[in-house]
Amino acid sequence: MTNALTAAAAGFGTGLSLIVAIGAQNAFVLRQGIRRDAVLAVVGICALSDAVLIALGVGGVGAVVVAWPGALTAVGWIGGAFLLCYGALAARRVLRPGGALPTEGETTVSRRRAVLTCLALTWLNPHVYLDTVFLLGSIAAHRGPLRWTFGLGAALASLCWFAALGFGGRALGRFLARPAAWRVLDGLVAATMIALGGMLVARA
Repeated sequence: MTNALTAAAAGFGTGLSLIVAIGAQNAFVLRQGIRRDAVLAVVGICALSDAVLIALGVGGVGAVVVAWPGALTAVGWIGGAFLLCYGALAARRVLRPGGALPTEGETTVSRRRAVLTCLALTWLNPHVYLDTVFLLGSIAAHRGPLRWTFGLGAALASLCWFAALGFGGRALGRFLARPAAWRVLDGLVAATMIALGGMLVARA
């Protein structure tokens, strides 16, 4: 039992250290949380996607991913282009700020757009495969029979982080009631997306 708890704690710490960073996915989840727009769906997609990727890594798929550089290059180009486009849209919102919260008539369309964007930000980022699948998978392999317990801890860290980011971000909504505050937020999102997109395209 002690060894299992140690492996789970190690997985939790390792997963948290990899995911807690300024990135496109985190910036998007935070923005959705602040807007109170499809937060549950976005958090669920991010956490479930990470759980699937972690399971693939622990199961040994990481070696296959790294051995197929052509796939990562293609994902890098597509993901980089997507981030650049999303960053451009965020930059346009800085110049033409709109309402902070979606209106009742926009809720369905907004939720669908949020889900598709979240899926793209998650699965079109080659760093996700290198960090979550390969790196976590390699570390988990050293745990031997406890590798799945390690992976469970990492998946739990992902769930806790995205839940805190998404639902915690809702508390910031009252501080961002003014259009000027949203312009600053969208400016930060635009800078993050464009910088990461440029890096992906350059490395692809």
